[in-house]
Amino acid sequence: MHYVYLIAAILFETTATLSLKPNNFWSPAVQTSIVVVGYGLSFTFLYLVLKTLPIGIVYATWSGVGITLVAVLGIFLFGQKLDLAAWIGIGLIIAGVLVLNLVSKSGIQ
Repeated sequence: MHYVYLIAAILFETTATLSLKPNNFWSPAVQTSIVVVGYGLSFTFLYLVLKTLPIGIVYATWSGVGITLVAVLGIFLFGQKLDLAAWIGIGLIIAGVLVLNLVSKSGIQ
């Protein structure tokens, strides 16, 4: 069940972070509401995950996957451009999350 909570925390955090960027889709009140509710739900689910799993591994996974999603979705939603160095950095983040969760004995089991 902790995987479900962690995925929910990541998705709510990603939605809230993407909603921080000003846009023409929503009014500022709607945009602010999405940010507040998104972060609130993200931290609620993160709290639930932390009841059973180590904080360092959970936080590294939550932030690493969130960073990756925001960077990649920024390409499609905001026309962000990533150069080779950015893609290498994202690849290293993904590699780090995979090592923590699949190889390390400290990771999420």
